[in-house]
Amino acid sequence: MAARILAALAVALLANLSAHAQQAPSRLDEIVKRGTLRVGMTGDYKPFTYLDKATQKFTGFDVDMAEALGKALGVKVEFVPTAWPKLMKDFEADQFDIAMGGVSVTLDRQKKGLFSTPIMREGKTPITRCADVGKYQTLPDIDKKGTRVIVNPGGTNERFARANIKDADITVFPDNTVIFDEIAKGNADLMMTDASETRYQQRQHAGVLCAVHPEKPFDFSEKAYWLQRDMALKAFVDQWLHISIEDGGYKKIYAAWFD
Repeated sequence: MAARILAALAVALLANLSAHAQQAPSRLDEIVKRGTLRVGMTGDYKPFTYLDKATQKFTGFDVDMAEALGKALGVKVEFVPTAWPKLMKDFEADQFDIAMGGVSVTLDRQKKGLFSTPIMREGKTPITRCADVGKYQTLPDIDKKGTRVIVNPGGTNERFARANIKDADITVFPDNTVIFDEIAKGNADLMMTDASETRYQQRQHAGVLCAVHPEKPFDFSEKAYWLQRDMALKAFVDQWLHISIEDGGYKKIYAAWFD
């Protein structure tokens, strides 16, 4: 008798859970119903994202990708300004549905949400004045007294520098949009950042700044889109990325900003 009662209770519990699961809307459902995809962006990481403070308009590779994602969802895109030092806090406070703009995959971020299929594979490598490329080939070359390493605050660049630099000087520069000018002007010797950014900044400072072996970075990392923890939303974003890569949409946007 007791076994029958327990079995009946188990069936009822499973039925209730199933009904609740069917009724509870996913984040994907909420976005579609709301008609807006909220995208968190720092706006200081060219060519992924840049915020023009005069016009308050975002431009960049991941801005175009966000617009393409919004179109696929059938919703408008709302860009939510954030910053690397408070990206985690804003994510946890549900200020946006997805973080885009050159976001690196980290385990700390994975604890708080989900990452899409990676969109880029790279790692940290130096960028310096072209005349000094030979001086900064390895981490031991860089980590010497008198070497001036510059970093932007709060992200993986600062974390990498502090983990690997013990003897060289580290300067935290607050404005990532003009940080490379500091190297060009001689106020710093180098910055270690993602290989994609060093290639881009090398083109922006042609003949002045040079990427140091971007094809062989010091470590391994991937970039992806950081999603609030919702499997339906992740499945949609992953499928959208898959189709975009296969039909040439991703390649077209990539070429506009990186080639």
